[in-house]
Amino acid sequence: MTTKAVSPWRNLWIRFCEDRIALGALIVVAIILVLALFAPLIAPQDPYDLSGLSLRDARRPPGFVGSGAYVHWLGTDAQGRDLWSAILYGLRVSIQIGIFAGAVGLIIGTTVGILAAYHRGIAETVLMRIIDLQLSFPPILLALVLVAVLGQGKAQLIAALVAAQYAYFARTAFGAASAERSKDYIEAAMATPLSNMRIVFRHILPNAMPALIVVATVQVAYAIALESTLSFLGLGLPVTEPSLGMLISNGVKYMMSGRYWISVYPGIALIVLIVAINLVGDHVRDILNPRLNR
Repeated sequence: MTTKAVSPWRNLWIRFCEDRIALGALIVVAIILVLALFAPLIAPQDPYDLSGLSLRDARRPPGFVGSGAYVHWLGTDAQGRDLWSAILYGLRVSIQIGIFAGAVGLIIGTTVGILAAYHRGIAETVLMRIIDLQLSFPPILLALVLVAVLGQGKAQLIAALVAAQYAYFARTAFGAASAERSKDYIEAAMATPLSNMRIVFRHILPNAMPALIVVATVQVAYAIALESTLSFLGLGLPVTEPSLGMLISNGVKYMMSGRYWISVYPGIALIVLIVAINLVGDHVRDILNPRLNR
C-alpha cells in the first residue's frame, strides 16, 4: 500500500497550524482583510463624503445616535465622522498601500539583488554599495524627505515607501542568490546553453523565495506603520482621505479633555493589524528556516 505524498504547500500549512498563536494571528489578519475589502458595504457612513458629515455629531462618545439615525458604536471624531466607518476605510487604505508598496519593493529589490549576485564583478560592487549606502539612512528620514519633495497623494506616498524599503529586499535577495550562485547545480546550468534569464528565474529565484516571503511579510507591516507615521505627521494622504495615522493625529489634542476614543480606537486597530502580521511573518520565518527549531 502506497502512501500519498504531501505537497510542500500542504506541509507548510500543517506546520503553520501547529502554532495556535500564529494561526490566531492569521485569522485576525483575514478578518481585517474582509472588513477592509467590504468596508463600503459594512460601514454605515462614507467618511470621505464631506457633504454627508454634520458638525452637530462631532466629538460624540461611543453609543451616540447621530443625525443619520444610526448608532455611532465607537463615537465620532472632530469632523463628525463615524469612527467605526473611518477605521474600516482607514484599514482599507493602509492595507492597499502596504501591499502595493511591498509588492513593488519586492520586485525592484529582488531584481537588483539577484542581478548583483549572478553577474558579480563590477555590477555587484556598484549595486550593493548603493544599497549599503541607502541602508545607512533611517527609512523614516528618507520617506519624510521624499514625501516632502513629491507632495501628498497615494501614488507619491507609495513611491516614497518603495524607495525607503526596496533596499531590504535587495539585500535579502542578494544573500540568498549568492548562496545559490555558488552551488554546483548553478555552475552546471551555466555550462549548458541555457540563457541567463532562464537560470535566474527558473533556478535561483525559486530557491531564494522563502527568505523573500518572510521579508515581504515583515515589510508590508512596516509599510503600514510607516504610512501611518507620515499621516500622523501630516505628510501622508490628504485630509479628504483620512487614514489611521491621521485619525490618531486628529484626536491627540482632545485626549486631555476626556475624548479618548478619537485616537485610542484607531490606534488599537493599527496595533492589532501590525502585530498580527508580524506574528504570522515570524512563524513563517521559523518554518522556512531549518536552523530554527521550536
